[in-house]
Amino acid sequence: MTDAEDRKPQSDEARSAFSAPVGLTASVDTESTTSEFAVPEGLALAKAQRAPTESETTSEFALPQGLEAAPHQPAETEGSAFNPPSTYDARQALSAFTPPRGTSAVSLHRDVPWQDRMRTMLRMPVTERPAPEQVHRHDDAGPAVPRVLDLTLRIGELLLAGGEGAEDVEGAMFAVCRSYGLDRCEPTVTFTLLSISHQPSLVEDPVTASRTVRRRGTDYTRLAAVYQLVDDLSDDETHISLEESYRRLAEIRRNRHPYPTWVLNAASGLLAGSASVLVGGGALVFVAAALGAMLGDRLAWKCADRGLPEFYQFTMAAMPPAAIGVALTLAHADVKASAVITGGLFALLPGRALVAGVQDGLTGFYITAAARLLEVLYFFTGIVIGVLVVLYFGVQLGAKLSPDAALVLAERPLWQIAASLGLSLAFAVLLQQERSTVLLVTLNGGVAWVVYGAMAYAGDLSPVASTAAAAGLVGLFGQLLSRYRFASALPYITAAIGPLLPGSATYFGLLAIAQNEVDAGLVSLSKAVALAMAIAIGVNLGSEISRLFLRIGSAEKRRAAKRTRGF
Repeated sequence: MTDAEDRKPQSDEARSAFSAPVGLTASVDTESTTSEFAVPEGLALAKAQRAPTESETTSEFALPQGLEAAPHQPAETEGSAFNPPSTYDARQALSAFTPPRGTSAVSLHRDVPWQDRMRTMLRMPVTERPAPEQVHRHDDAGPAVPRVLDLTLRIGELLLAGGEGAEDVEGAMFAVCRSYGLDRCEPTVTFTLLSISHQPSLVEDPVTASRTVRRRGTDYTRLAAVYQLVDDLSDDETHISLEESYRRLAEIRRNRHPYPTWVLNAASGLLAGSASVLVGGGALVFVAAALGAMLGDRLAWKCADRGLPEFYQFTMAAMPPAAIGVALTLAHADVKASAVITGGLFALLPGRALVAGVQDGLTGFYITAAARLLEVLYFFTGIVIGVLVVLYFGVQLGAKLSPDAALVLAERPLWQIAASLGLSLAFAVLLQQERSTVLLVTLNGGVAWVVYGAMAYAGDLSPVASTAAAAGLVGLFGQLLSRYRFASALPYITAAIGPLLPGSATYFGLLAIAQNEVDAGLVSLSKAVALAMAIAIGVNLGSEISRLFLRIGSAEKRRAAKRTRGF
């Protein structure tokens, strides 16, 4: 035998481990080199004819082959997630199994505001969310996932920096993703961090992006423009590309504030003057309170230009109104110094952050709520320090400041209604609201004060209960106005709660502490905290009532988080 004849059986024997069995293929190329992972020739037809195995990649939403055609067949030896157990009986099915007819599909009507639709879907499990409709805002290759996530984060950053609640920010981010066909997205919002994750399927790697919110500013005109952009993206009749969305977002960022600096300074004076009239002051008190607030506002701007934190800005802004009130008392002027100082405090109390913090807590965003409320505590502490320093030196100089001098509030209802309107108007300007919303929010604030005065003074009810009822009406009207315009509810709510802020209770508590009457001071400050919580809870309750009973175009119920206790 030759050397070739000696090697031939060996090569045939070595190839037998990787070659196809006899009969499966007509010819085998003995000279070709194959991989141990490659499918041998002749097995392609057999593989195409056999059923897929457990190891093959499938979608969790796909129906397995053969399940629909022959549901009566017994389960395979190696069970599948889609096959019922061998002990399962459809006539005696347990409630844990899906009914034979399936579960009811969730239907969200298109005429419902996108805020409600997104909020409802965010509260659903991922597998129960309805699939988004086919969109044509991208090419056939699919949406550019990283760019869509980046656009979503930028929109969420503007909303969160503008003071929007965490739940509404998540709803807006989810709406942007679904408008570009990304349905398996999970947005996450905390006080300073935004993140979003998109996973196309269970077998594909998720794409995650995050963004940090470092600067915050109050500009409700910009907030309304962002909401308009999200509303246009959520509308099926509009076709906005990614480039167009980026262009509009850049225009929103570059837009100037609607009011110049001198108008904002004058608005702070009008706010303080109106608040002083609201608590019983006259013309001289109005001028003194306005002057103190304007000086405090300019002083806070100077501190901001120097890069000082907001804590010190609030501390410095609280000093001029208190100093003017103490100076009038030392000059024995026939004015109410308490009204002057109270009016100055109204312009500084962080009502916007308080409402947003309590709203986040009531909707389940406890980390963000805790951070917001801690921010409110820091701001309030800065105001307390600024006022206490001035009051302490005033008492040492002989100023006759009495914490028992209650402010008369029920003798001039017409003047007080006019003052509440002026206060809400000034708040709207300071919040940089659109000019078209200023009149509506001013009327909303006047109605809130009328309800409060009717309950607290005419009806002799508790101030806390009266404040909660008035704030609930503000939240109800604000939510209805926002639904009518498909915009954020903050511009219609925040300025309207201005007349309800606990300015007088805060002042008398600080004055009592400055005069070493700590117990009385803590009681008054506790009352101020109770009034503030009543405002925040009332606003949130009014908003929830509007969503619960006054739904537009749909009877779809809003799913809430299940209880974590009591089972």
